[in-house]
Amino acid sequence: MIKRALQNTGWLMSARGINGVLSLAYLAMATRALGLEDFGQFILAVTFGQALAGISQFQTWQTVVRWGQSKESLPDATGFALALDALTIAVGIVLAAIILYFAGSWLPLPGWLRLETFAYTCVALLSIRSTPTGILRLHDKFARAATADAVTSIVRVTGAGLAFLFYPTIEGFLMAWAAAEMITAATYWHFARKTQPLFWRHMSLRRIPSKHERAWPFVIGTSLSGLLAISSRQVLVLLVGGLGGPALAGIYRVAAQLGEGLLKLAQALLRATYPELVRSPELARSIAGRIALIAVVTGFAAVLLSLVAGRWVITVIAGPDFLAAYTPMILLSAAAAIELGGASLEALMVARGRAVTNFLLRAVPTACALAALVWLVDIHGPAGAGMAVLGASVATVTGLYLATRKDDGSVAAAAGGRR
Repeated sequence: MIKRALQNTGWLMSARGINGVLSLAYLAMATRALGLEDFGQFILAVTFGQALAGISQFQTWQTVVRWGQSKESLPDATGFALALDALTIAVGIVLAAIILYFAGSWLPLPGWLRLETFAYTCVALLSIRSTPTGILRLHDKFARAATADAVTSIVRVTGAGLAFLFYPTIEGFLMAWAAAEMITAATYWHFARKTQPLFWRHMSLRRIPSKHERAWPFVIGTSLSGLLAISSRQVLVLLVGGLGGPALAGIYRVAAQLGEGLLKLAQALLRATYPELVRSPELARSIAGRIALIAVVTGFAAVLLSLVAGRWVITVIAGPDFLAAYTPMILLSAAAAIELGGASLEALMVARGRAVTNFLLRAVPTACALAALVWLVDIHGPAGAGMAVLGASVATVTGLYLATRKDDGSVAAAAGGRR
């Protein structure tokens, strides 16, 4: 089980590795073509679209994996996920229009850029790919998922190159990012369709909840946890921009791009481990513990590398104007390392049906971090945002550790009582 989980993680990280290398290339082209101020505005536009899509959507991949284990339940599980995705798109487009129209100075995007931002947001919503991702993970088609993931950065770097050479403007780079979203989504749906039927006729928000009493609490819990992950990243960039302006948002985004590589590994661990924990609950704790140990060692090495080579990397990729990203990059690297250590614990909580508890363990630290953001950014600039993320990660992973230990004690006590 552990071997398969690590193998699946390896497939996901092969794509993450490709994306990581290519992301440095398109980050370099965007920062140097646009400059500090315009890059900040571009980042705010892209981040708004990604945040809106992330906040609106349900974590339907977990729905497919949880209730699609048998051939009998698979059509309804897929149909439920498709219906949730359709709801996401409709609600998200309406929310995007309202927010962009009524947003005042707190969203530092000029009027001419808001229409382009809305168009990009619609593309991001229509490109949601959580359901096909769940289908591929359910059937252990992680190689196909890795291939689809790699498409994003391949298209981005190609589009960024064209924009850099022929149309070095915010609009040019937005078109490149939009093309990457659409082509990646098309690739995911193509692979999902090759893996199993999509069961469009089974689209329903009622069938799965009628058969599983805890369906809606599970969906809401996992979705709220996803919303918190978005809040701690994309929404944080928007808040930094609102508090300090586009240039500050651009500096923080460069720090996040370079410092949060481990967070992508944490996400890969969560996604690769979760199906194994659902299939083998009796071995779940052992699997999670061994993977967590590997994650801790990896995280420590990555933070050390950031400390040693961080300034040089920022100068080479983004230029000396972005050197202020060094300190927040270190803080975000440390936060990502902590999240990496807790990824298997989070997967264990969700696999045990404790999605709402998992949400609460993230909600309180995230709310405190966001509340402190005004004060931290005012005093420390972008480094203050990094401090907020690091504090939230420490509190969350500590809570996950204590909660899983408590669950293990309850299970052991129940087993002893039966004997």
